[in-house]
Amino acid sequence: MARLTFRIWILIVVLILALLAISPSFQTGALIKSVEKNSTYFNDGLRSGMVIISINGQEIKTAADYSSAISKIFPTENETKITIQTKDVSFIFYTNETPEITVSNLPSTKIKTGLDLSGGARALIKPETQLSQSEMSDLIAVTSNRLNVFGISDVTVKQVSDLQGDNFMLVEVAGATPADLQELVGKQGKFEAKIGNETVFIGGERDITYVAKSGQEAGVESCYQIQGGYACSFRFAVHLSPAAAKRHADITSKLGVNITDGGRYLDKKLEMFVDDQLTDSLLISEELKGKETTQISVQGSGAGATQQDAFKAATENMRKLQTVLITGSLPYKLEIIKLDTISPALGKEFTSNLILLALVVFAIVSVVIFIRYRKIKITLSVILTMFSEAFITLGIAALISWNLDAPSIAGIIAGMGTGVNDQIVIIDESVSSDRESLKERIKRAFFIIIGAFFTIVAAMLPLFWAGAGMLKGFALTTILSVMVGILITRPAFADILKKIQKE
Repeated sequence: MARLTFRIWILIVVLILALLAISPSFQTGALIKSVEKNSTYFNDGLRSGMVIISINGQEIKTAADYSSAISKIFPTENETKITIQTKDVSFIFYTNETPEITVSNLPSTKIKTGLDLSGGARALIKPETQLSQSEMSDLIAVTSNRLNVFGISDVTVKQVSDLQGDNFMLVEVAGATPADLQELVGKQGKFEAKIGNETVFIGGERDITYVAKSGQEAGVESCYQIQGGYACSFRFAVHLSPAAAKRHADITSKLGVNITDGGRYLDKKLEMFVDDQLTDSLLISEELKGKETTQISVQGSGAGATQQDAFKAATENMRKLQTVLITGSLPYKLEIIKLDTISPALGKEFTSNLILLALVVFAIVSVVIFIRYRKIKITLSVILTMFSEAFITLGIAALISWNLDAPSIAGIIAGMGTGVNDQIVIIDESVSSDRESLKERIKRAFFIIIGAFFTIVAAMLPLFWAGAGMLKGFALTTILSVMVGILITRPAFADILKKIQKE
């Protein structure tokens, strides 16, 4: 048996890593996406992330099963017992109201899909005052920035108008629930840090130069028990602009000093407000009196019935505050006119058709290549390489949490098409009757392939950096697919072909 070459081993290892990144799962149940806070279900411990496997003894395998089971119980005039069994614990409720719970199907892999495949949430938002075109553009830019602060997400923010000429902002977020979206855009997010009645700094680029989001400078520090549950405190570093630091010095220079058992502090605190609501107040050390400090520490807390709930609440509160500090407040007060769930436009039907189309394409390519070269091993090698490129690209998408939508999948298909073309170039060179050695002929094929690779990347980069909706997803997955081909699968295919030719 011939030994596998180094390039073929690389392909095998990368395929295994892609499988681990995709992490296929065969579990069933309805995944809880959100639970209305302050509801009976929330107060009794039901949380997002839990998986419902039965309701009143009826097995729940999908979100549709959950909806069917709930519709049989509610609405009802009399108080009814409802037993919700999750994978870890059972909950019993007595109520006559439909549970304020949003569920989805349990993900079968770690591959994230976009709005057109998995749905999400949509909000129609109207500014309280009529905005000009430039003002609306500013609002859309700031909103987009706020929604994308913590990573790649399938987010659409655009302007729409009605027949009366009123302008609205339409926000769509893949995989989100209406409650999630309301939390993200339902508030203006105006942040102010004050000492007394004087503002020291506000959120946004004018006063904030850096906000720590992770590492040693940011995180939940401690959790402790309080009456009725637990609380966790967080802290993160913020760097101020020179102008904000000077304001801090000017304001603190006028303050007196209080001597307490814990130390010496100024007689006024640094108070933090979000949307005019006090969120926290910090003691100011005497050492900072009149000092132009450019680095401060922002802290806060979160509470919950359990320590895990408190930790999660503290983390969410920290992220919200970090987002507001980074992006600043939305420039205008907003009113959510309509908030609803987006049903997948393509969904399961699209996925099924796509799999069927892929099988048809594989069959056609296999037949054409077999007719052309009359060798079953070459045909199987081409099919294996096509599958490998698509699978590795999906693994990379899962690893970076890229939301795959229809254009992204089109990019993967385009990359596979390019791969087949490159493989035919390699095959033609390898079976040519030139006097050059097989190694030299394959080198010549790779020269052609590398030239085509740089041409494709050069064509896709402008589409990616333009970032315009569909084009960005198509460009990214096309680039990933052809890079996988040029770095991993093409070299492995060439080595496989050499072994076939030697036989």
